Amino acid sequence: MGDREKNGENLIKSVGVRGDFFLLVLVLILTVFGVIMVFSASYYGTIDANIGPYHYLFRSAFWASAGFVFMIALMFVPYKIYRSLAPFALVGGILLLCALFTPLGHTVNYATRWIKVGSTTFMPGEIVKITSIWFVAWYCTKYRRQIRSFKRGTLPIAALLIVNFILIYMQPNLSTALIVCGIILAMFFFAGGNILHIAGMLGAAGGIVFALILTNDGGEHKNRLMGYWDPFADAQGEFYQLCQSILALGAGGVTGAGPGRSVQKALYLPEAQNDFIFAIIGEELGFIGCIALLIVYLLLIWRCMLVALNAPDRFAMLTAAGVTVMLALQVVMNIGVVTGLLPPTGVTLPLVSYGGNAILLFMGSMGIMMNISRMSERPPRNKKKKKEKKRNRKLKAAGAPQTEAAV
Repeated sequence: MGDREKNGENLIKSVGVRGDFFLLVLVLILTVFGVIMVFSASYYGTIDANIGPYHYLFRSAFWASAGFVFMIALMFVPYKIYRSLAPFALVGGILLLCALFTPLGHTVNYATRWIKVGSTTFMPGEIVKITSIWFVAWYCTKYRRQIRSFKRGTLPIAALLIVNFILIYMQPNLSTALIVCGIILAMFFFAGGNILHIAGMLGAAGGIVFALILTNDGGEHKNRLMGYWDPFADAQGEFYQLCQSILALGAGGVTGAGPGRSVQKALYLPEAQNDFIFAIIGEELGFIGCIALLIVYLLLIWRCMLVALNAPDRFAMLTAAGVTVMLALQVVMNIGVVTGLLPPTGVTLPLVSYGGNAILLFMGSMGIMMNISRMSERPPRNKKKKKEKKRNRKLKAAGAPQTEAAV
């Protein structure tokens, strides 16, 4: 650990804040970088839409600031509160998913993924990610002795998987459904669930997803999967965005065209500030910039893993593990899609892509991680040592020899 990092930690601790300082720095780096890249990626699109070139800059800066306040607030909310609220949070999340199929549901591009109240919209799918993490952590802590049994362990987790998958897939939103189910299965594995049961659930899930892709009414999922092998076969149709993304990455080369000098963002790559922002990063900053960004993500995932490993109790460990899996899954899926390694999905790049729901989710999650980290740093209360010190003080006052622990 360098002197600057030590000084930063000492400064934070001097004002009464504990936690993983390095994790906080990494989150701030990604968030600030995201605001800059959203502005760069959206510049020409905002001019074409006649909404002003700084529209997304101001909005992304606002959401980043709100997310930072949210993160700091959650740093000071004891994580044990989530343990007592976990069952109610899960029910609330499922009710929000159900509300999508009422007049509250807001449809964009043939997908009903948002609830609109007045001028405000939010995505229940993003909320369910964190409520599922809390619930699985709570359940696997409460029934830790029966977690390997089918009735108390596997069956409730399987039921949760099915309910979440159906409600999210019906929006339709296959990518979010897979992420939520992936988080739940990973947490169940970390909690010590039966390996054979987990393998069975994975096999069944894979079969169901494959069947849904083949029988999809509009053929959208099937076309995406088949076209994934050769996106340039339909470069002006279904895979136009992916082809433009690959061209952007190729144009960037090793060092990139330079900040703000992307060509693909000039209305060639649609909505470049959202799911495909990594392509603009690759074009402007090149291979070196992409690798630097990946290193920051790897460091963030590593620090999150350390928080999970050093967590003060089982619930905190599983919660931190769930957040880590969520972060890692979204990074892998987003970059995999942008580079053509995975079939196209609608997954954002954490802390970098534009989106108020996503930024609040991830910065709030990092606030929870910081809180767990803070609690991990508190020295454990050792009643035995306290009693021995008290006894030694009495012995010292009486002039008797002290015990070895006091010397």
